[in-house]
Amino acid sequence: MKNCIDIGTKFILGTILFCAILNSCKSTQQSVDSKDLSYLYNPTKNPINPRFNILNTSDISSEFSVKFFTNELFFSEANPQGVPIASIKISVKLFNISNGKVLADTAVSDIKIIKEKGKPEYVYTLPLTVEKGNEYVAEVKILDKLRLIVVQSFVPFNTVSEFNKYNYKSRGHFEKNLLFNPVLRVNEYVNLLYSRGPVDSLFVSYYKPYREIPDPPSLLLPEKTLDYKPDKIVAIAYSDTMPIMFPREGIYLCSVSRKTKEGFTFLNLGESYPRMTTPELMTEPLAYMATQDELATIRSAVKPKAALDDFWIKCGGNIEKARELIRIYYTRVHYSNYYFTSYKEGWRTERGMIYIIYGPPDKVYKTIGGESWGYRKPVIKSAWGGRYSVKEDYLFFNFKKKENILSDNDYFISRSETLVTYWDKAIASWRKGIVFRVDNPEGI
Repeated sequence: MKNCIDIGTKFILGTILFCAILNSCKSTQQSVDSKDLSYLYNPTKNPINPRFNILNTSDISSEFSVKFFTNELFFSEANPQGVPIASIKISVKLFNISNGKVLADTAVSDIKIIKEKGKPEYVYTLPLTVEKGNEYVAEVKILDKLRLIVVQSFVPFNTVSEFNKYNYKSRGHFEKNLLFNPVLRVNEYVNLLYSRGPVDSLFVSYYKPYREIPDPPSLLLPEKTLDYKPDKIVAIAYSDTMPIMFPREGIYLCSVSRKTKEGFTFLNLGESYPRMTTPELMTEPLAYMATQDELATIRSAVKPKAALDDFWIKCGGNIEKARELIRIYYTRVHYSNYYFTSYKEGWRTERGMIYIIYGPPDKVYKTIGGESWGYRKPVIKSAWGGRYSVKEDYLFFNFKKKENILSDNDYFISRSETLVTYWDKAIASWRKGIVFRVDNPEGI
């Protein structure tokens, strides 16, 4: 039986090799783009979505923590113990970008994760050597040894100040678990730990929720300056075991010094975040494709759900198509919240706007100061004799990282570089019941 399998395998491999050679004579093959990180924003391409956390513990040391979700790990019982074990390798290269991206430290950890019943996540911490007063970026590679999958991420942080967000860590008050997400559930109690010495007071600045949405990328507008002042500042006695809860929707900047505007940010973005569970919430992201009159009609309707359904049925032409449009549109809203939330919901950000209307990008390139998204245009074939070459062209959106005391995930679109966006065609496509794709403009 084994010989039959080997013979069959060789035949298939030989056929594939022959076809590959034959095709190479007719066309120019595209090589794999090793710098493309588009899988980071495409859940269908990325089975592992680790979370990261940085804590500066002193002037010369930091802790780099990684969280894995149990349902994203691959466990196998093919081991001497006969128990479910996941095999993961974490590799970290730390670059000092204040001095021209110089390699400052490395860390490697081979871990065997034994599956524990009912445990939703696993956290591992690696030490890093740093110097005071510098900007850093940690290049992280996660290797799933069983599935042979590699996921790469870039985590920026700095040691410039003893009062910025990288000197704090938050944890659940009851479970004492390290929290990697600043968005808290309603009535969730947390502890905030300051790593750089004893302090007496914690100053909490409260900001109202940010409700604005970005302008379409086709509008060439100057960058907006965030003039966002706190509504209230409250001082409380500090203790790293004190339970803290933020019941009111909004933004909370916590600092151990009254003299600085730096600190650790918590967000309360509502009970249902990141999902859209009510017609009122589902109406808001329609601002990208509905008119102001249409939005006002839905908001003022006696039965807002019926009004919302009617909008989508008019777009789709029938109930079944409307359901499919709703599924795709609000799935993108959900993932925008997951990937791009800063001091506001991810769908309200400029990256979220592009993600919702255009979908997951085909190319993503990251730099220290930003990232570039590419959407594939229609393929152009150039014939010459018996050969032809294929040219791939992309519509690119460039996003620049913005310094923000409330978030390290704040990016804005470089509008001066985005002259042709297909925005009007994209909106027209959605309103005709067609999910827009840049590489299929003829379908509009």
